[in-house]
Amino acid sequence: MGDKRKQLHLNLFLMSTGHHEASWRHPNSAPERAVDVNYYVKLARTAERGKLDSLFLADSYGLPPTIKYKVLQGLEPFTLLSALAMATERIGLIGTASTTYNEPFHVARKFASLDLISGGRAGWNIVTSTGNTTAFNFRDEELPDHSDRYRRAEEFLQVVKSLWDSWEDEALVIDKQSGIYADPDKIKPISHKGDYYAVRGPLNLPRTPQGHPLLVQAGASETGKEFAAMAAEAVFTAQNNIEGGRRFYSDLKSRLAKYGRTPEEACILPGFCPIIGDTEAEAREKEQALHELTQIDYGLYRLSNLFGINLAGYPLDGPLPYADLPQTEQINSQKGRHQMFIEMARTEGLTIRQLMMRTASSRGHFSLAGTPVQIADAMERWFAEGAADGFNLMPPYLPDGLDDFVDKVVPELQNRGLFREEYTGGTLREHYGRPLPSRALLSAQLKA
Repeated sequence: MGDKRKQLHLNLFLMSTGHHEASWRHPNSAPERAVDVNYYVKLARTAERGKLDSLFLADSYGLPPTIKYKVLQGLEPFTLLSALAMATERIGLIGTASTTYNEPFHVARKFASLDLISGGRAGWNIVTSTGNTTAFNFRDEELPDHSDRYRRAEEFLQVVKSLWDSWEDEALVIDKQSGIYADPDKIKPISHKGDYYAVRGPLNLPRTPQGHPLLVQAGASETGKEFAAMAAEAVFTAQNNIEGGRRFYSDLKSRLAKYGRTPEEACILPGFCPIIGDTEAEAREKEQALHELTQIDYGLYRLSNLFGINLAGYPLDGPLPYADLPQTEQINSQKGRHQMFIEMARTEGLTIRQLMMRTASSRGHFSLAGTPVQIADAMERWFAEGAADGFNLMPPYLPDGLDDFVDKVVPELQNRGLFREEYTGGTLREHYGRPLPSRALLSAQLKA
């Protein structure tokens, strides 16, 4: 077995019927089970059988009109992850929570609860939310400005960390003879007053097995990358080729020193959508079959929403209307994805239809149709050439796409010494090689 320090980290991005936008139409998919907890239990156990580091649930607080064409409803992450915690033993459980449409105390308490329930397997994917579909479900106001959302997120995270840190490790005495349950001197209010939040504290839960859950972030804009360099211990990113992966990897790692962090303190996990066949021809047939199920109207809506312009009036087999597209700095939502799609279309000379199909499997993440050996070769190359510390696995359709990866690709990676054969730790931090944060370390980080 290979050196642990040189092994991949693998996270399963768990999304209803899979990541190809037409996955719900696949003959073996089960869209009717999109809110069935037993369906997710089975998938989680498959991922755990493959010894994956973690699984991750994205979240949305709104329902777009494209529900007409795609499975978009989803169970609330904390509720589902708590159920999965009881159905699994080792795999990490990462949930998404927005800093724009939550309160710090609620988020701190929910993740502390998940960490306690799971025995130290919780992780928080920190997002600032996108789109007015979400915004109007909370107040009669549009989504706050991009830079304002990230300023709020920085303070939000500071408050949450302080709350997690408000109990000392020895605060619980539990002495039946003396009648002393807890030492109040070791449970302190945080008395936070900032630009966005005023929170007295302390948290009403003791320190959790991990000290605080693993922190995950996925922003690709300049502001998002700075936030990731400051706070994230795992970074999900969308890179559609190895050259882009290397640039992002080098860029983000170089920012860590500014915050007193070493490059090893943040694992970078590009999204990867593998379409697996026993032969290359079979893999390409699977990919083509999925593409043929793609709804043109949905693809047009997706691209129009990203680019901030209605593409319905432009020829599908013509180029993007570059002169009419808003500049990336004018976009208030997915700035990184906006820029990536424009560069992809220009570089590859894609028509609107081709861009739609090119991104149908994985929304701009790296996608590859091939044999298990070809899939493992690509993963090894990204890893060896400084483009990834591991991958955010995005099966194109479920459950088959996950089964294929666990049964065919994982053994290939293990044979190469690139991935664990057994779990060696019990917490998510141990899976990712991140130490438990001491209270002193946390306090120093917050004052920096």
